[in-house]
Amino acid sequence: MIIDFQTAVKLIKKGDVVAFPTETVYGLGADANNIMAIKRTYELKGRPSDNPLIVHVSSISQAEDITRNLPDSFYKLAESFWPGPLTLIVEKDPSVPDIVTGGLSTVAVRMPNHPLALKLITQTGPLTAPSANKSGKPSPTKPEHLLQDYDDSLPILDGGNTTIGLESTILDLTSKKPEILRPGAISHVELSEALGEEILPFQEKKNHDSKPVKSPGTKYTHYKPDAEVKWIKKIPKSLENNALYVVYSQNEWPDVKNLISYKGNFSILAKDLYDIFRRADHLQYEKIYIEELPVLHEDTIIPALINRISKACTE
Repeated sequence: MIIDFQTAVKLIKKGDVVAFPTETVYGLGADANNIMAIKRTYELKGRPSDNPLIVHVSSISQAEDITRNLPDSFYKLAESFWPGPLTLIVEKDPSVPDIVTGGLSTVAVRMPNHPLALKLITQTGPLTAPSANKSGKPSPTKPEHLLQDYDDSLPILDGGNTTIGLESTILDLTSKKPEILRPGAISHVELSEALGEEILPFQEKKNHDSKPVKSPGTKYTHYKPDAEVKWIKKIPKSLENNALYVVYSQNEWPDVKNLISYKGNFSILAKDLYDIFRRADHLQYEKIYIEELPVLHEDTIIPALINRISKACTE
């Protein structure tokens, strides 16, 4: 159900869970100090409890309250990219409940770049806010996605469509060298420039189910629609009727309902990706074929797109 701002504040302070907008995707907001509310978040999502949550803050002082031994790199990056789509993993303060961090000594922190989110967190205090999808499904980027998933059972603070559409970049500041654990809209090139040291591009790692992970969104299957998602090198002349085709190259494509062309605009593709997945399921397409993206332009959102689409692909 759609609610107004003051109702959202009251519900969160009461210990309820409220979906709210960020610039990346919608999150399931719960008081980061309320263990019962956070448990409710896991239940709503069907999320494994060893999968850590990102704590969303609206100020540096809020971040300092839930962390300790913050390195200089934290302040450099916060000054350069906050508010924005960058999550930083740092040492947690002992006051942070273990349920937030999957029992780890580190905590993931972000300041979202959305006026409603910042206003909400300023009034409620820090919020845990995993993406508001059911676990494993495409993240919601518009209020109607939430209504599809939860009907009227979930309070929703409507902030319109998200502007980025993919989850934040996650950078681990507790490793020997800062390491990207999840690619997003902020690239390793930008991070390197801000820190004055080389940050390597994201590299996918195999995670074993029994091994703890510091980063949300890296251990379990994510982002999958019901339709089979597959990369395709070349678009065939004859398209399958039960398949949706997503292309980026600037060729002349047939004007048909089951082909979407982005003509090299990767930012718009990123913004639309999860909506494409959901629309394909709504229209009962059995397959989604996505033209293979170039492993180029490492200072763009391409690595994040490749990561999310690959995680959605059928083995």
